Amino acid sequence: MTHVKRFDHVGLTVSDLAAATDFFVALGLEVEGRGSGQGEFVEAVCAIPGAHCELVMLRSPDGFRLELSRFVTPEQLPGSPDAMANEVGLRNVSFEVGDLQAAVDSAAEQGYGLVGRIGSYEGAVRMAYVRGPDGIVVSLFEQL
Repeated sequence: MTHVKRFDHVGLTVSDLAAATDFFVALGLEVEGRGSGQGEFVEAVCAIPGAHCELVMLRSPDGFRLELSRFVTPEQLPGSPDAMANEVGLRNVSFEVGDLQAAVDSAAEQGYGLVGRIGSYEGAVRMAYVRGPDGIVVSLFEQL
């Protein structure tokens, strides 16, 4: 029996909701909505008593959804902002871009640099990892 009906979104917890939103909007995502969550539902799902978070839902041009959340209470716990690709957990969020160099340059203008360098695979794809807000690794790739 298949349980999954469709992909809905990826959720990321961030320390600075405005900075993270600005980063992803600069890449080309659009804000779909903003809100907050607290009370019994959030506490039940997160298993965190007193949980209160602010949320921004973003959408890519093709409909991919990315949820950014920042906890108001309880105090946020630090993540691993220098994690590399071999660390267990969420590895990266990936987006196809029209011009890889322009996207990398735009991220650099915001203060977010490459994890490594731009790589090419069989002359068909160019890709780079950019370390965004809170160390989130964003994979940007361009079909050649």
